[in-house]
Amino acid sequence: MFLIGQYDSPFVRRTAIALKLYDLPFEHRPWSTFGDAETIAQYNPLLRVPVLVLDSGEALIDSAAILDHLDETVGPEKAMLARSGVDRRKQLRTIALATGLGDKAVSLVYERVLRKEQLKLWVERCETQIAGVLAALEQERAAVATPWWYGERIGHADIAVACVLRFTTEAHPHLLDGARYPALAAHAARCEALPVFREIVQPLAPPSGD
Repeated sequence: MFLIGQYDSPFVRRTAIALKLYDLPFEHRPWSTFGDAETIAQYNPLLRVPVLVLDSGEALIDSAAILDHLDETVGPEKAMLARSGVDRRKQLRTIALATGLGDKAVSLVYERVLRKEQLKLWVERCETQIAGVLAALEQERAAVATPWWYGERIGHADIAVACVLRFTTEAHPHLLDGARYPALAAHAARCEALPVFREIVQPLAPPSGD
C-alpha cells in the first residue's frame, strides 16, 4: 500500500507515524495537493491528503478513517485508541480538538499565502479558536501524571497533538509560545524525541500563491 501526501501536513504525518508504530509497511508518495492535484484526484476527488491506497486498490481518505482501518487491522490489543466506552470518547475528544486546531492553522496558512488582502475577521476568528484549543489542551495535559496522555503507552491523541503543535509552531510561531503552554511544550518534546517522529518529518513548505 502507499500513502499520499507530504509530511509537513500534520494529518499525513500522524498517519505515517501510526503506520510505522504498527509495523505496517507502506510506500510514501509525497504528492502536493497543488502541484500534483490531477494525480491525487484519481484517488480522492476532494484533492485532500492523506490518502492511503490499499493493496486491493481501495483508497481510504481522511486521517481519522485511515487510522480507524489501521486500528482494526492490528486488533484491539495493539490499537492506539480505546475500543469503546468513556475512555474512547475522551480520547476522541482530545483528537478532535487537536485536528480542529490543525484545520484552523492550515486555514490561516492559506489565508496568508493565497489571498492578497487577508480577511481580518476570519483571521481573528481562527486565532481565537486556536488560542482556546491550546488553553484547553494545556489544562488537560497538565492534569495528566502518566507519561502519555492516556496511560503508559503512546496513543493516537499523543501523536495528533504533537503533529499539530509542530505545524502550528512552524506556521504561526506568534500563536504558540512554549512558555505559555509548558505542558504542551513538554509533550511535544517527548514525542519529537522518538525515532519515528525524527524519521517522519518535513519542514513546512506552504504553497507560494504564485
